[in-house]
Amino acid sequence: MPRVTRGFKARRRRNRVLKLAKGYRGGRHRLYRSATEAVDRALVYAYRDRRTKKRDFRSLWIARISAAAKINGTSYSRLMGGLNKAGVELDRKALANMAVLDPNAFSEVVKIAAEAHA
Repeated sequence: MPRVTRGFKARRRRNRVLKLAKGYRGGRHRLYRSATEAVDRALVYAYRDRRTKKRDFRSLWIARISAAAKINGTSYSRLMGGLNKAGVELDRKALANMAVLDPNAFSEVVKIAAEAHA
C-alpha cells in the first residue's frame, strides 16, 4: 500500500509555511518541520517588535525634543507642561520633526510654552 500524503489541503498548508521561510538558511527554508519552528518564532518576534518599535520611536522623539528644549533654555518637562497649559495639541512626533527640521518654529513653540508655564 502506498503511504498517505494527505492530499491538497496538507500540501497547501506546507507550501504556505515554506513560502514564509523563503530566504532562511539551510534546512530552515527546505524542510517543513524546521521551517515551521523558524516561521513560528519569526512571527512571535514580529508581533513583539511591532510593539517595541512604538516605544523606541517615542523615546527617540522625547530625546530629540529634550535636546532642542535645552538649547532653548528650558527642560522637556517644563516644555510639555507649558504646552498642555497653553492647549497646544502637537504630538511628540511632530515636535521632534520640528526640532530637527525647523528650529526657528520650535523656538516659537518654546516661547508659547514658557508664557503658559509662567
